[in-house]
Amino acid sequence: MTRLVPLLLALILAAPALAARVEVQPGDDALVLALDRAEAGDELVLAPGRYAGPVAIEISLTLTGTDGAVIDGGGEGSVVTVDAADVTVQGLTIVNSGRVHEPINAGVKLTKKARNARVLDNDLKGNLVGVDIHGARDALVRGNRIEGLRLDRMNDRGNGVYVWNAPGSVVEDNEIRYGRDGIFSNVSKRNVYRNNLMRDLRFAVHYMYTNDSEVVGNISIGNHLGFAMMYSDRIVARDNISINDRDYGVMLNYTKKSDVFANLVTGGAAKCAFVYNSHQNLLAENRFDGCDIGIHFTAGSERNTITGNAFIGNRTQVKYVGTRDVEWSFEGRGNFWSDHPAFDLDGDARADSPYRPNDLMDHILWSQPSAKLLLGAPAVQLVRWSQAQFPATLPGGVVDSHPLTAPPTPEVPQDVMTLARAEPLWATGETDDDTQPFQPD
Repeated sequence: MTRLVPLLLALILAAPALAARVEVQPGDDALVLALDRAEAGDELVLAPGRYAGPVAIEISLTLTGTDGAVIDGGGEGSVVTVDAADVTVQGLTIVNSGRVHEPINAGVKLTKKARNARVLDNDLKGNLVGVDIHGARDALVRGNRIEGLRLDRMNDRGNGVYVWNAPGSVVEDNEIRYGRDGIFSNVSKRNVYRNNLMRDLRFAVHYMYTNDSEVVGNISIGNHLGFAMMYSDRIVARDNISINDRDYGVMLNYTKKSDVFANLVTGGAAKCAFVYNSHQNLLAENRFDGCDIGIHFTAGSERNTITGNAFIGNRTQVKYVGTRDVEWSFEGRGNFWSDHPAFDLDGDARADSPYRPNDLMDHILWSQPSAKLLLGAPAVQLVRWSQAQFPATLPGGVVDSHPLTAPPTPEVPQDVMTLARAEPLWATGETDDDTQPFQPD
């Protein structure tokens, strides 16, 4: 027993102090002082009021705001910089960062040391970048409401969430409006971008050199471009919705071995989908509805599998210029084409005749736009009638040997349709000097 007492005393003395819940009241430098005094594991709870920033968190703790707690960066630097592992920033209103792009000023900046950081349920307004995940592995950014700057030039604005070299990070359930891009992901891997609502931006999701990642269940409304996957491989993009986006709904640019399925693009984009120099991808079960061009394939995109999609009411269903036939069906299952007047006599849900979306006149019009003046000429109509009657005269291009007789019909939530009825900023004249659609290098 006499030996046990010193042992128990040694264990008690060696045990870390219990984490404390510290109430912080607004005042001059109150938050800075509270952070200086905090111990690892503490929770600092900010009472309603305004707190001066910028501030830095350099130990593992939780920073929680009650309703009405505001951290104001005063227009200098990043408002809250997290420079330690296992930090949570939640329930706060975070405003007024600096406006310097290099180094990046943000509402919340997560540095390389901020592994397992949590940024939850905050309101971020008037910041250059909402949340900058700058090298922080396994970060979680969830449930935030991010409202970016509305500067005259869109390229002077910052992104809602910027992800740079942050493997394992998850960005989900956020609402992002204004600014430049909703989520800009650059030089990263194994990321998940899920169930975010993004409006009145340049790109909703902008991928650059980000591999082995997911873009799932996001909604893009009234942006210049919905979902842009560029120079990235092995991406899964599914169940996303693009409504009233201006230029493209989905874009693959130098993207390989990726699955793009069960997405919906509707509302009159210039191109529902644009595939540029992208190879070995699967495009399946998507609905491309009401665009000027349903899908534009170009720059030698090869070995892509295209099956189960619906092309509905697009002015031009497909734009593909090639000298050989390219089959757009897989294992006897093609796509649905709203302008294909076909029969299904054997009842197998496949049309009895193949579908070719383009003819020789389409190829001529794409290469010589001035030829549109001749569209009503009898000679043009004769050429088109001849090709319809004698398919051997058709040029190379897309062939769907097994068209479907019914389209996939993804459901759009009613609250999303309500938001989509509002006129997008790009259509109201409140724009910037970036008026041209994105053009790949």
